[in-house]
Amino acid sequence: MAEKQCPRCAEKKTERSAEERRKLINRLKRIEGQVRGLQKMLENDAYCADILTQSAAVNAAINAFNQDLLARHLHTCVVRDIRAGDDSAADELAALVRKLMK
Repeated sequence: MAEKQCPRCAEKKTERSAEERRKLINRLKRIEGQVRGLQKMLENDAYCADILTQSAAVNAAINAFNQDLLARHLHTCVVRDIRAGDDSAADELAALVRKLMK
C-alpha cells in the first residue's frame, strides 16, 4: 500500500545538512524514549504525580524542539522566501506561531 503524504508536504522542502538532520532526529528519538517511558509507567501502575511529572518533561522537550526548529525555519526558509519576493512567508510564519502557541 502506498504511503499517503499531505499535499502541503510535497509543495516545499527544506534542505538540511547531514549534521542538522542528525541532531533533530536524535532529539526526536530522545522524546520518543520519554513517551515510551510514560507508557511503561502506566503499564506498571506508577503514581499519578510521577506520570504527570514525566509528561511535563516530554512537553518541555517537544516545546524545545519546536523552538529550535522555528528559529531555524525563520533564519533559513522565511528569510529565503522573503528575499525572493514571497511576502506570504510572513503570513505563513504568523499562522505557524499561532498554532504553536495554542
